[in-house]
Amino acid sequence: ELVLKVRIQNPNLRENDFIEIELDRQELTYKELLQVSCRELGVNPEHVQKIRKLPNTMLRKDKDVARLQDFQELELVLTVSDKNLLFRAPTLSERSGYNKKASELTY
Repeated sequence: ELVLKVRIQNPNLRENDFIEIELDRQELTYKELLQVSCRELGVNPEHVQKIRKLPNTMLRKDKDVARLQDFQELELVLTVSDKNLLFRAPTLSERSGYNKKASELTY
């Protein structure tokens, strides 16, 4: 697994901590990075304008993602500033640690 540090770009927040996400090294694509980051941060992927590798590099394609190293810092730059439109609560199946097989057990 590749471990990355991700946060939402927001200069107005006093505390804007990173979270760590894991990506399967066999599936290092821009789309997968976007989906996992948005799911973990509770952001709608449609509101992401770009993904920035800090301090100042925009990720644009799968090859950019493939070059990432463990614990690199990324920011999601969002297009919408209205908090109500920005964040959504992840569904149960989207939450980290959700076990689909366990939820299908029958008695």
